[in-house]
Amino acid sequence: MSSERQWRFLTSVRKAISSDPSRVALTEVHPVLSATIVSKILDLALHLGASMFAVGASAHDVTFAITRVAQVYGLKGVQVDVTFTSITVSYHRGEDDAPTTLLRVVHASSPDHAKLQRLQALLADISDGMDLGEARSTFRAIRRMPFLYRPVVVIFARALLTVGVAILFDATPALIALAFIAALSAAFAQAGLARLQVPSFFGQIAGAFVITVFATIVSALGSAGIPPFDDVRPSIMVAAGIVLMLSGLSVVAAAQDAIDGFALTAGGRILDLIMQTVGVVLGILIGLGLAQLLGFGMALPDDAVPFGSLPAQIAGAIIIAVAVALFNGAGLPIIVVSAVLSVIAILGYGSAILLGVQEGAASAFGALLASFLGILIARGLHVPSVAVTTAAIVPLVPGLTVFRGLLGLADSDGTPEAMLISIAPLVLAASIGVGLAAGASLGLYLGTPLRATLAGVAKSRARVRH
Repeated sequence: MSSERQWRFLTSVRKAISSDPSRVALTEVHPVLSATIVSKILDLALHLGASMFAVGASAHDVTFAITRVAQVYGLKGVQVDVTFTSITVSYHRGEDDAPTTLLRVVHASSPDHAKLQRLQALLADISDGMDLGEARSTFRAIRRMPFLYRPVVVIFARALLTVGVAILFDATPALIALAFIAALSAAFAQAGLARLQVPSFFGQIAGAFVITVFATIVSALGSAGIPPFDDVRPSIMVAAGIVLMLSGLSVVAAAQDAIDGFALTAGGRILDLIMQTVGVVLGILIGLGLAQLLGFGMALPDDAVPFGSLPAQIAGAIIIAVAVALFNGAGLPIIVVSAVLSVIAILGYGSAILLGVQEGAASAFGALLASFLGILIARGLHVPSVAVTTAAIVPLVPGLTVFRGLLGLADSDGTPEAMLISIAPLVLAASIGVGLAAGASLGLYLGTPLRATLAGVAKSRARVRH
C-alpha cells in the first residue's frame, strides 16, 4: 500500500473515531425576520401552549406545540420552560441581538377537551402551512369558545358517574337511585362553593362530607328496618362518591410529566393531587365523626366487595367513562372512544384478576391496554391521548377500598394492631393508584413509536397517490 493510500486510510479511520473541532462551523444560519414578526410568532406559540396546558395537556405536549409553531414560522432553537403555574418562551438570534423572552402565567382551569381538540387541530393546520395571520385569528376564535355544556349538565353528569359505580358493583335499583341523589347533592354543594370562589380543597371536603352524611342516614334507616333502606349497602354509596371526588384529578398527567423530566410541573400536579385527596379523606372522617357523636354508625364490611357480573362491569364502566368525558367537556367522538377504552380497561383488569394477579398489577394492566390503544386512536381526533385515557381508567379507581380503610380508622380503638388492620386497605388503594398511573404512562410510551410509524406510513402512501 502506497503512502498516499495509507494516509487516506488513517484519515478515514480518524474521522470515524473522532471529529476535528477546527472543521466544525461556528456560525448559525438565522432567518431574516423583524422583531415584530418574531414577537408575533412567539406570542402565538406561547398563547397556544398556555391554552393547551390550562385545559388538560401535559407539559411535554405543551413544549412540543410551542417549539413546533416556532419552527414552522422560521424560529429554531426556541427555549421553553413549563412550570405548574407559568410558561416562559425565549428566542435568541445571536450574540449581537438581545433575546426576545415572553412569560405567561397559567391560571388553573377545569379540563375542556373540546377546546383542547380544537387547539390540537390548529397545531396540525399550522404544521401543514397555515399563514401566521390566519393562525392568530383562528386561535383567538378558539380561545373565546365557551365550555361545551351548561353547568347543570356538568352537575348531572357528575352524579351520573356514581350510577355507573353502583352498577359496577351490581347494586340494587334503590341503591343506584340513592347514590345518584347523594352525588347530586354533593355536586350542587361543590358547584355553589366554586361560584363563591372557595378553593377546591374545601369543595372536596364539602362534597365528601355531604355524601358521608347521606350514607350514614341511609345506614341508620336500614338498621331500623325501614324499606327500601334495609337492603342498601351504604358503603357503596360512599365508594361511588370517592370515585366522583377523585375522577377529576390529573393522575396520568402528573405521572407523564414526572417521567418526561418536568419535575417542577409534576411536583405541582402531585401536590395538588395530594391536597385534593386529603380533602376527600377529611370530609369522610368529619362525616363519620359527626355521626358517631350523634350515636349513629356504619357497619364495616368484613371483606372487600368484588365487582359484579361481566355485563354489569361493562355497563358500569361505559356509564362512568361517558360521565367523565361529559364533565370534561368532550364532544361525541371523544365520548365514544372513551367508552370503548373503558370496556377494554375493565376487561383487561378482570382477565388479570382471573389469572391471580394482584389488584395493583391488574389495574396497571388494564390502564396500559387503554392508554396504548388510546394514543393510537387519539391521533385521528387531534387530541392528546390523556383526554381519552383518563375517562377510561376512572372505573378502576379504588373508591370502596379507600372507604374501607377510612371507616376502619374511624372505628378502631387506637391500638397498633387495629391501626395496622385499618391501614391495610389504604395501602392497597395506594398500590392500585400507582398501578393506574404507571400503566397509563407506560401505554403512552409504548404507543408513541408505533403511532409515529403509522403516521409515516400514511404520509408515504399519500405521496405515492399524488
